[in-house]
Amino acid sequence: MSAEIRKHSIISSAVIYIGFAIGALNTYLYGREGFFTEEQYGLTTLFISASQVIVSVASLGMPSFIYKFYHYYNDNLEPRKNDMIAWALLTGLVGFVIVFLLGVAFEQFFARKFSNGSALAVYYYYWMYPISLGLTIFGILEAYGWSLKKSVLTNFLREVQWRLLTTLLIVLFLLKIIPDFGLFIKLYSFIYPLIALILLLYLAITKKIHFTFSVSKVTRRFFKKIIRFIFFVYSGLLVFTISQQFDSLVLASVTKTGLKNLNIFTLAVFLTSLIQAPQRSIIAASIPYISKAWKEKKISQIQNIYQRSSINQLIFACLLFTLIALNYTDAIVTLKLRQSFLLGFVPFILLGLTRVIDMGTGVNSQIIGTSTYWKFDLVSGIILLLFMLPLTYIFTKRYGLMGPPIANLISITIYNIIRIVFLWKKFRLFPFTRQTLYTLILSAVVYLAAWLLFRGLHGFPGLFARSTFIVALFVGAVYYFNLTPDLKPVLATLVKRLKRIRD
Repeated sequence: MSAEIRKHSIISSAVIYIGFAIGALNTYLYGREGFFTEEQYGLTTLFISASQVIVSVASLGMPSFIYKFYHYYNDNLEPRKNDMIAWALLTGLVGFVIVFLLGVAFEQFFARKFSNGSALAVYYYYWMYPISLGLTIFGILEAYGWSLKKSVLTNFLREVQWRLLTTLLIVLFLLKIIPDFGLFIKLYSFIYPLIALILLLYLAITKKIHFTFSVSKVTRRFFKKIIRFIFFVYSGLLVFTISQQFDSLVLASVTKTGLKNLNIFTLAVFLTSLIQAPQRSIIAASIPYISKAWKEKKISQIQNIYQRSSINQLIFACLLFTLIALNYTDAIVTLKLRQSFLLGFVPFILLGLTRVIDMGTGVNSQIIGTSTYWKFDLVSGIILLLFMLPLTYIFTKRYGLMGPPIANLISITIYNIIRIVFLWKKFRLFPFTRQTLYTLILSAVVYLAAWLLFRGLHGFPGLFARSTFIVALFVGAVYYFNLTPDLKPVLATLVKRLKRIRD
């Protein structure tokens, strides 16, 4: 089982990083002087953040429903009698219609909050809803794809295909084939509906998905449990999503230079998302196995997944955090990005530390969400919200751009501590080992050594030399001290494949 998770995680991580490489190109084009204004770039980010909140409401917990009950439907029903995905998609569509009608009703409220520093957001208000519809449908289909162990495909569509289509629009805009930003943002808003349609067509053509609205025996048997589960988990996910996207919304609405601040913040968020990228692939690969292990009461398997996900994510996070932090300023100057991006260094450091903490705690959210204590998702989510919302608002009003990163670091740390303690008390599950401490020490040593050796070297030679040194020293130490049980098998597999190619 660990080998399967490792295989899917590695392939998915490779796909995700290809997507982020394309995303880095897009960020460069957005951030290059003379291409897009700061407000225009900020608007694309605001639309994604607002859409994430809309989706968390509109989906009505359907992805979590699929994660939890997929095996019950799959093990007890013929494919053509499996009504899970049909009801999930219908529920998501109904939820979206309700949210859209609420959006129409509250349009003036949105205009009052965002007109001060984010006038573009008010002008293009309704164009966030196609993005939201596409994300709602895609999110449900993605959950179904993960359960089918098609995480590589879904990650490709979300991380690579979406960014490739964005790149195409950016190039067409820069070449004046798309004559103005108005048409650009309208076409941009239909990218997610397109990739949702692509995934739906794939699942239908390969006969992985069947639609029936006849109520199955599984639905009848588990209906009350499903409703209770959806209510609690949906509420928890809604709370968590709002807490995650609240910082962008507050920056855009509270500060006088809303979209300009959001433009700087967006770069810091994008760079921290590079750190977080392996988390999606590990979660996608782990969920089917965690869900099945709970069903079969195999706690030892869950503990194994928990600890491996923790150390693997921590190693990735520490390496990338060190790499980006030491190259941040030099990269902006060398690549001739907007000088205002230099103001994002400290926000990046704080957000990066937040991601290191979050990833180092492993797949605790997925373990809780698929266990019999899934109600705790709501409890911990509410605790997170109680910290995140007031801290974000207060700190943003007081410190501006620095406010959201500080609030994130405090809130996410408390949130993960609560979850770690809960899993230990209930199941004696714990993510950390001695290797956790060794990894943190290694990160500090590599950071200090690279800073001392290359602080006087700048430009492309500095970026190359510094990065090569960090990667070589870090990966070499991880291999030598065997900080993860997964590195050596992966390298052995790569060596075998290279030999086959050579022979």
